[in-house]
Amino acid sequence: MPPVLAVKVARVPWLPRFLARSSLCVKSSSWARRNHNGEVTLSYDVFEGKAAEPPLLLLHGLFGSKSNFQSIAKALVRKTNRTVLTLDARNHGSSPHTDSITYPAMSTDVRHFLQQLHIPRCVLIGHSMGGKTAMTLALQEPQLVERLVSVDISPTPTTPQTGFPKYITAMQNVRLEGKMPRSTARRVADEQLSAIVKEEAVRQFILTNLVQENDHFKWRVNLNAISHHLHDLLDFPEFSNPYPGPTLFLGGANSPYISSENYPEIERLFPCSNVEYIQGAGHWVHAEQTRDFLSAICSFLQMP
Repeated sequence: MPPVLAVKVARVPWLPRFLARSSLCVKSSSWARRNHNGEVTLSYDVFEGKAAEPPLLLLHGLFGSKSNFQSIAKALVRKTNRTVLTLDARNHGSSPHTDSITYPAMSTDVRHFLQQLHIPRCVLIGHSMGGKTAMTLALQEPQLVERLVSVDISPTPTTPQTGFPKYITAMQNVRLEGKMPRSTARRVADEQLSAIVKEEAVRQFILTNLVQENDHFKWRVNLNAISHHLHDLLDFPEFSNPYPGPTLFLGGANSPYISSENYPEIERLFPCSNVEYIQGAGHWVHAEQTRDFLSAICSFLQMP
């Protein structure tokens, strides 16, 4: 049995018995380790709801972490009364680093997570990279997914015009020498990032990955693995059989990641899907237009 760290556990029927014995409640944070057969045991948080419906799993995008969805998760619990779980993908957040980061591998991690927590079915809500992971699992194991939301990403290769290659280069170029306070380290790193990454909001997002370890600072994400597998992350696996469950593609009206060119493949792989756009939102839909994002999710969950 893997060690459990900082555990606060809700009494939810599908939680494993070794967690349900805890007298604590409300929020759960899990172990994180690599397993012998390749999957990674993911770090996660649980936000308890009392509804009996399948829980919601929120999967973040590239360079993100489960903390990106903390306020969203709390709001979804209040609005739906469902339990919500947020996960750190492999090579991100508090989850372990591994040399591989592909959609089949990350899908296996989520499937392993569901097995570990004895969750028979769930609703998958994934943003960007997390959306592609969610789609991959739904197409591989449709019986595990009650319904699916892909936030600002389609089941097609992502355009080469994406900014992620330059973000990786900028992060690799950051040099922080000697001891310094965290505030100073963030300021210096921000100045260095700005030579390549001009958008302040993107730099602040990247800087959430700057962490202190002993007397030095490092990036929390596994840049080497991400850089090596960037082509895989911008691509999408090939599938023949569709996912038959209800699916929502929720894009930002100001973002190019879900376009009319993607509609044929969306219809082929997700025949029971709708495509919606949120006005005033770019790629980070949930952060830029939170109220409309939550409204769209809640409406989708109420659909038959």
